[in-house]
Amino acid sequence: MKKILVLFGGHSFEHNISIRSCKTIISNISKEKYLVSLCGIGKDGNFYLYEDDISILDESWLTRKVKKIDNIISYIKSFDKVLPIIHGNDGEDGKIQGMLDIIGVPYIGSDNEGNILGYDKAITKIICEKNNISQLPYLILYDKKIEKISLDFPVIVKPSRCGSSLGIGVANNMSELNKCLKKAYKYDNKIIIEKYICNRRELECAVFCEKKVITSSVGEIILNDGFYDYDSKYEKNTSVGIPANIDKKLSNKIKKMSKDIFNILDLKDLARVDFLYDIDNNKLYFNEVNTIPGFTSISMYPLLFKYDGISTEDLITKLIEK
Repeated sequence: MKKILVLFGGHSFEHNISIRSCKTIISNISKEKYLVSLCGIGKDGNFYLYEDDISILDESWLTRKVKKIDNIISYIKSFDKVLPIIHGNDGEDGKIQGMLDIIGVPYIGSDNEGNILGYDKAITKIICEKNNISQLPYLILYDKKIEKISLDFPVIVKPSRCGSSLGIGVANNMSELNKCLKKAYKYDNKIIIEKYICNRRELECAVFCEKKVITSSVGEIILNDGFYDYDSKYEKNTSVGIPANIDKKLSNKIKKMSKDIFNILDLKDLARVDFLYDIDNNKLYFNEVNTIPGFTSISMYPLLFKYDGISTEDLITKLIEK
């Protein structure tokens, strides 16, 4: 049997989301095919073998039955493949992948470079702009002080290197903008300011690459009000539409753009690509890409492929065996 190591946690603001994704992975991975171990990275930077019941894995996991791993390199090298289910810093920014590359241990997902490019929204935007991918007007801001912008209000403000819609806000004037910037700077010192579409649809497409790049059906995030922030994603049970109620032409365009973006950034294995559709002007815009998409029970990535007939267990098996 192949020895599989699932990594979760890390220093990220998305530490707890990583735990939720990890529970889904462990609950759906084939125990008949794989010998699975679970390793958490504490916010102290240490690695711990989690040896307790998966049902009680939560943000208090370090109080459970765990064992600190002193020689993490030697430990990881004993596995056939690693599943780095770490969202945000450490996992989606290429750090873990770089370490695994150095010690020669295979893993699922994009390599160090792909994760760096996909995680930094500013870099992603610049590369996609050079490749004629349609995007909303945006600014990249490094300095905390700002007196005016070249974009028309309203605008949306978000950290460049942070996921799960953390630290984002919508501003209708300069006063609100500076309040949003103050919030966003808690998560990153590089900020994206982008034109905000009030009358929009938020559409997502899952990508999986085996021998070739395939795309899922298109799904839609259905918001009751406001925008898709952390609370909407994980606390308010925002509903999803699978498949999205859109025409075939738009669906095909989203699938093609998803493949194009996946290839432009030279991504591997899996990704989720997010889009914004301007209802009033009938225009589609690329929003962002996630190189380690959520695998929680309500996450779009596994749900989209499940709709297309690929169970979460089969999806995980395909990722491991690739």
